[in-house]
Amino acid sequence: MSESRVRTSSIDLNSDVGESYGRWVLGDDAALMPYVTSVNVACGFHAGDPTTLRRTCEAAAAAGVTVGAQVGYQDLGGFGRRFIDMDLIELTDHVVYQIGALQALAAVAGTSVRYVKPHGALYNTAVHHRGQARSVVDAVRAVDPSLPLVGLPGSALLELAEAAGLRPVTEAFADRGYTPRATLVSRSEPGALLSDAAEVAARMVRMVTESVVTAVDGSDVAVRAESICVHGDSPGAIAMAAAVRDALRGAGVDVRAFA
Repeated sequence: MSESRVRTSSIDLNSDVGESYGRWVLGDDAALMPYVTSVNVACGFHAGDPTTLRRTCEAAAAAGVTVGAQVGYQDLGGFGRRFIDMDLIELTDHVVYQIGALQALAAVAGTSVRYVKPHGALYNTAVHHRGQARSVVDAVRAVDPSLPLVGLPGSALLELAEAAGLRPVTEAFADRGYTPRATLVSRSEPGALLSDAAEVAARMVRMVTESVVTAVDGSDVAVRAESICVHGDSPGAIAMAAAVRDALRGAGVDVRAFA
């Protein structure tokens, strides 16, 4: 058996949830829960309100799904998808605040926060911006150094997390296009978003079993991951999550939470 197959005998399937706000509803979190093994719950800065977050954690607990804190910039208007050049100590404090808020709501809901994952622009910024990546790492380490940190393979975030003694967890994206450099295609560019459930499932089976995905230019790029994300706000998210899970299981891959 090849090294890649040894590394990918099991995989986590995660999704971003808890992103509704007040009377504004985004996604169908309850319907998504049966198909995923982990959920990245918004923490109120880029999306989500306290009642939404509590209810989302309750749904995850009822479904036996692992809860992670999805931390982002304080940017409700931009859904956390706009870069913010902010003081690095302040960014650390913002991440600490978000983790702590979700920890409290998760406890009330009968579950706990088991990992941390940045959202949107913060996630992409932490791939190369070592200052902001270190701020996120410092926040996680200060709150609970046993919490794994999820990020893009080869990112500054995961490099610094490992150096700080945190567990780095590599992630792939089922519904996003990849550049030839194995980074995500910008949402403003063609090929950024994928919506065909069968195509997405086949791509993820290949990624898990061969550690390869096809980039937007048609080239193959190496991607190894411990977790696969299906965005909860993507069109057809539930169908995609179900297709990916079933295809992976059909290929003999154990789909289970990493934390």
